[in-house]
Amino acid sequence: MTADLTGTVEAEPLERLGFLLARHGAIAYARTEHAFKLCGLTPRQGATLVLLGESGNMSQKGMAEVLEVDPSILCGILNDLENTHLVERRRDPADRRRHIVALTDEGSRTLATAQDAITAVEQELFADFSPEELSTLRSLLARVRTSKSVRTPGSDSFCT
Repeated sequence: MTADLTGTVEAEPLERLGFLLARHGAIAYARTEHAFKLCGLTPRQGATLVLLGESGNMSQKGMAEVLEVDPSILCGILNDLENTHLVERRRDPADRRRHIVALTDEGSRTLATAQDAITAVEQELFADFSPEELSTLRSLLARVRTSKSVRTPGSDSFCT
């Protein structure tokens, strides 16, 4: 028997919130990864296209910040997307040192297919939720502390 964050004793140790979130997150990720793969994309490529679909076009530096990936990782993602004609990079006319990334027509079509596939995954995952519950879940998940600044196991604050 273990206690959860509220101090309530739980019958099942694997029902702890961290374990539940990790398990459900892994399942959701695997299903999302499969949906993207059917569209010829990796999850990172899919997320990049989704971001571009929302913003229209964006600087490479801005994309790295929003996606929270190292610029060198993003460069590799963009190289792959550019090689398959899904995005294009061009110099910003206002600042030639800056690259602007935009979806191509093929990228827009691929994004639409990928969004349909992800929508199907989400409909399956959240079929038992009402719109209000989904809104609450989104709000609660936004408050889970997962940023890089939060202490993680292995830092001096755990198991000392």
